[in-house]
Amino acid sequence: MQLLDGKALSAKIETAVATEVKDLKNSTGLVPGLAVILVGQDPASAAYVNMKKKACDRVGFYSVTHEMPSDISQSAIENTITMMNNNPNIDGILIQLPLPAQIDTTKILELVEPSKDVDGFHPYNVGRLTTGLDGFVPCTPLGVMELLNEYNIDPKGKNCVVVGASNIVGKPMAALLLNANATVEVCHIFTDDLKRHTLCADMIFVGAGVINLIKEDMVKDGAIIIDIGINRAQNGKLVGDADFENVAKKCSFITPVPGGVGPMTIAMLLSNTLKAAKANAKIKEGK
Repeated sequence: MQLLDGKALSAKIETAVATEVKDLKNSTGLVPGLAVILVGQDPASAAYVNMKKKACDRVGFYSVTHEMPSDISQSAIENTITMMNNNPNIDGILIQLPLPAQIDTTKILELVEPSKDVDGFHPYNVGRLTTGLDGFVPCTPLGVMELLNEYNIDPKGKNCVVVGASNIVGKPMAALLLNANATVEVCHIFTDDLKRHTLCADMIFVGAGVINLIKEDMVKDGAIIIDIGINRAQNGKLVGDADFENVAKKCSFITPVPGGVGPMTIAMLLSNTLKAAKANAKIKEGK
């Protein structure tokens, strides 16, 4: 069994991004800019935004966080997004999810300019991903693909089971795997007999937010497990969706939690923002 070390790879990507940011600044005078909207006081969201801010500082991005109260109106968020869409110093816009119940999340995500949609949630970018065209891809599944590539793991022709069908992880993960010529099956909360599906899988990608959802008897020998879940156990430890201690014995590769997919999400946010900045620099230069 080999661990897929997302922490080490994310550090490598950060270093590469920082180098490119210096080059971009030297050649064009431009500094990539990321704007984040954080609504409410959710501790997990606040901690995650803080991690993103620190990562931006490390690579030399300009970043700004718009902190808003949980009772904020739809129009107030929309006005802020419009302002950021029109701000030439902002290359990427990130809406920290989830948003409060009174906010129409779909409408908010659709308002973000697709060329600044570094989270890959706008229908325009979702469509480009589904049809195999270049665009912005959601950071977590994109990070998974980078991790596989780093360890020379090719999904082509493999039986892949994606557990979880969210717009943020499961669906884009399935699309990326299909684009990589894998055979893909998507399971979710209404799937009957999950074990029947996972036992046939060469690769399992699980992001359902359920502790110990994937157990030892659900995995065939030599399978690859990509654990995208992150949960807080009763003892306070961060754990994934797979019963790591027992499942790892049967795997050829597995991601740890923490230190696997998590760091890759932020690394891909940096990468996507740099991509947006480089595209905007060409527009500004009239290329």
